[in-house]
Amino acid sequence: MEGIGVIILAAGSSSRYGGIKQLAFYGDKTFIRHAVDVARAAVKKVIVVLGANMEKIKKEIEDMGATLVFNKDWQEGMASSIRAGLSTFLEMEPEAAAVIFMVCDQPFVSPSLLDQLITKHTESNKEIIASTYQHTAGIPALFGKTFFPALLRVTGQSGAKKIIRQHGDAWTGVPFPLGYIDIDTPEDFERLQKKPFNT
Repeated sequence: MEGIGVIILAAGSSSRYGGIKQLAFYGDKTFIRHAVDVARAAVKKVIVVLGANMEKIKKEIEDMGATLVFNKDWQEGMASSIRAGLSTFLEMEPEAAAVIFMVCDQPFVSPSLLDQLITKHTESNKEIIASTYQHTAGIPALFGKTFFPALLRVTGQSGAKKIIRQHGDAWTGVPFPLGYIDIDTPEDFERLQKKPFNT
């Protein structure tokens, strides 16, 4: 889809996980490689924001055609990666229409889900299309260009969810029942291994 890019936020240190979560394998791929594959199946422009352990993660995906961005302020939190990724995307695509933010530790994100976000944006004229799961709205989420200035101003641990909550009339959702599954701890990863792959 022209004018729409995907930004994968992957700069964190995985401190609760106890290893480099981005390089953990689920099925036959690492989390980060799976995320890039999914994004590239949906859009032409994919940006991966890296921070902690950048060199090791970079080696895993540098052959995949994504644009890799180093977020020197990654320790600030998610907001710094949103700013770094969106700034780079706008340099590449000054006339960009929308951007999708996703992370690499939601293993059940699929190209179909990203396609649904884009289609809903086109059909609904809503500027925010969020994934909905377990009575919440979150990422992957698409933001139209109206919200680019607000995204470039986020700080600290604030992420996309805060903007979604603040603009209840501006968003609609796409159901993503398995969106609640994300991997923060070794226990989360153990539970994931017991689930059928790509259910």
